[in-house]
Amino acid sequence: MSSRSLVYLGLLVLLSACSSTPPQPTAPAPVPVKAVQPPVGLGPLPAFQRELSGTLMGVPAGAEVELALLVIDERNRPQRLLASGKWTGNNQPLAFQLRFNPDAFPADARVELRGRASQSGQLILHLPSQRITQPTTQALGALQFEKAP
Repeated sequence: MSSRSLVYLGLLVLLSACSSTPPQPTAPAPVPVKAVQPPVGLGPLPAFQRELSGTLMGVPAGAEVELALLVIDERNRPQRLLASGKWTGNNQPLAFQLRFNPDAFPADARVELRGRASQSGQLILHLPSQRITQPTTQALGALQFEKAP
């Protein structure tokens, strides 16, 4: 095959590639709208766990809330963590569920539920200590946060 016929063949391939119709622009696929779902619960309570539940009041939107179930010594210092959880405030009453193992609950020590709320890394609210006397499932009701000192 001569170089002249190769040039004609290459030109013919180039012309046939250019003569095809351009692809039609496709409309962007519609983005599915996700419905806002309420927070998913923890599911059924296992037989080996107990639960503290209630509602946290006065938490501003975007604030990070931390709750802890703590063993407290006679000098009012935390000694051991039994359970903890984190939630984000939404300017509405904030439901919580805090699960713990009743076998880890000491019979002779003081146990308290303590909480704090922070925004942008700064403590803004605290929950007055709630004494928990028995390792049973309890509904604590509405708990009001107070301004941090």
